[in-house]
Amino acid sequence: MGSLVVVGVDGSSSSHAAVVQAAREAQRRRAKLHVVHAFSWPVGPMYAPLDPSPFNRMAHDAAQHARSVAPDVEATGTVMVGGAVSVLAAESRAADLVVVGSRGLGGFIGMLLGSTAVSLAAHSECPVMVVREEPDHTGPIVLGVDGSPHGEEAIEFAFAEAALRRTEIVAMHAWLPDHAPAGTGVESAERLLALALAGRREKYPDVVVRQDVVSGETREVLIEASKTAQLMVVGARGRGGFSGLLLGSVSQALLHHAHCPVAVVRGEA
Repeated sequence: MGSLVVVGVDGSSSSHAAVVQAAREAQRRRAKLHVVHAFSWPVGPMYAPLDPSPFNRMAHDAAQHARSVAPDVEATGTVMVGGAVSVLAAESRAADLVVVGSRGLGGFIGMLLGSTAVSLAAHSECPVMVVREEPDHTGPIVLGVDGSPHGEEAIEFAFAEAALRRTEIVAMHAWLPDHAPAGTGVESAERLLALALAGRREKYPDVVVRQDVVSGETREVLIEASKTAQLMVVGARGRGGFSGLLLGSVSQALLHHAHCPVAVVRGEA
């Protein structure tokens, strides 16, 4: 694994949970932690210059909290001018993981997921972990597998994360019998799952993997599985994705409705 975890903060309770998770991720990786708060200066003659002191304090306090969670982690805080997505996407170029909360300040009531999390998951150059304000589960890592080339890096991330957390993986593939090509059945789905995981057992011999082929719609199957998972891992795009679509419907649905943290991993374009 690499040596830098980045976490975005905005003072919300959701970003507070993200800092705790990011500190633990940095500790597992023996990585540095960079706490980032992004803000945009108001433009126009009617606006007086803003005092950046409260923002600096927020980043400093978040870094201090991270050190209280993981005392051996080197955590620094900084304030950067710009939109949250553009700032964190730029930070992702040198990071191994970016962590954000599922909702930030200014979100409309009823909005399940902040726009920052969705947009960042689509544009980040490293995996993005979106954290909810719910207790950590002690269950497995659930890995959504569809056999697409875009999912290869998600599989690799899930195995590396399971090795760091010393937990098992439940690799799931959902299929709909009514929509399956003629002559195919559950055996084909099981074969697809096995082929997708081939070679990982040798690289990660200590990671226990359970393969689970489930009849049902992918989003519903994975959302249900997230109820007992400590982490959900999916690729940013799956089979059938439209050209140019940066974030697939399954990953978007999980970001909105999963009951545990979700890691979205972008493969090669």
